[in-house]
Amino acid sequence: MTTPNTPPPPDAATQGSHQWILTLELPGRAAATQYGTWNPHPGSTRHDVFVAIRQHVTNRFPDLERATVAFFALEPNQL
Repeated sequence: MTTPNTPPPPDAATQGSHQWILTLELPGRAAATQYGTWNPHPGSTRHDVFVAIRQHVTNRFPDLERATVAFFALEPNQL
């Protein structure tokens, strides 16, 4: 049996406490889905985290600054 040469996924200690997915869309022109993990500041609301993540994504993709949010998910990063 052979195994692929892929690096192991990061362990939970190096990941954020929450996993997020965000899709931004400029209808008929462009769309981008990004994902990652996040460590919200104590006392943060879901809205605070949404705004911070949206800013994080639009910093990477400035053309999507005025895009519509097509999808947003924020869940605890645990099974």
